[in-house]
Amino acid sequence: MNTLLTTPRVRLVIKLCAFAVFFAASIANAGTVSVQVVDKTGKPLPDAVVTLLPFNKNIKPVVALPTQATIAQEKMQFVPMVSLVPVGAKITFTNNDSWNHHVRGYSADATQVDVGKSSGFALLLEGKSEGKKSISKDITMDKAGVLGATLLGCFIHGSMRGYIFVSDSPWASKTNSDGWATFVDAPVGPAHVKVWQADQLVELAPTPLEVSSSTTKHVVQLQVIARRARAASTSPAYVY
Repeated sequence: MNTLLTTPRVRLVIKLCAFAVFFAASIANAGTVSVQVVDKTGKPLPDAVVTLLPFNKNIKPVVALPTQATIAQEKMQFVPMVSLVPVGAKITFTNNDSWNHHVRGYSADATQVDVGKSSGFALLLEGKSEGKKSISKDITMDKAGVLGATLLGCFIHGSMRGYIFVSDSPWASKTNSDGWATFVDAPVGPAHVKVWQADQLVELAPTPLEVSSSTTKHVVQLQVIARRARAASTSPAYVY
């Protein structure tokens, strides 16, 4: 056996070359997927959650979903209105208003209506005092039934609405203001696209697509009308 091939430096070079070949092959077998979600009139829908379901499940996205997120109660709104996290993520709720807020979270699935609201979670956050730090409380999205969308509400102010979407797939993204969600370095080959949107009460079947090594564009049209964003309010008497 050639002893030259067994020296530490040569072994390191061989490993680096092997990694370079593997990395180059991965890049060659990856592409960009851009999905636009629109309403029934063709208007872009922001804050929809798009999940890419590639046939090759061994490849993971370069950027993972955040394991921590903060949701503020501010000017009678949940900010952001939709938060996308993986299973087990820690959510911090913060009340930036000067009056008390309640947080109630339960399944947004219309087929699983919890009349008694015995599941989910509930928090009470006192209003922020002038010159003091906002009150915050944490929850962890790790209990049974957290997958999918959790509807957020406030018993004190009935107009407030928000969502937490818990994904068991790393290939999930939220649409921007133009309705686009983009996946970089997605595995080339057959895949399906699944879309969740707050006003789409009937779950849609995943749609197939073929991911190419360049850019693959796909449009999903929902049978809903885009809602006008609710105006912020600096008064607790806005809507009860």
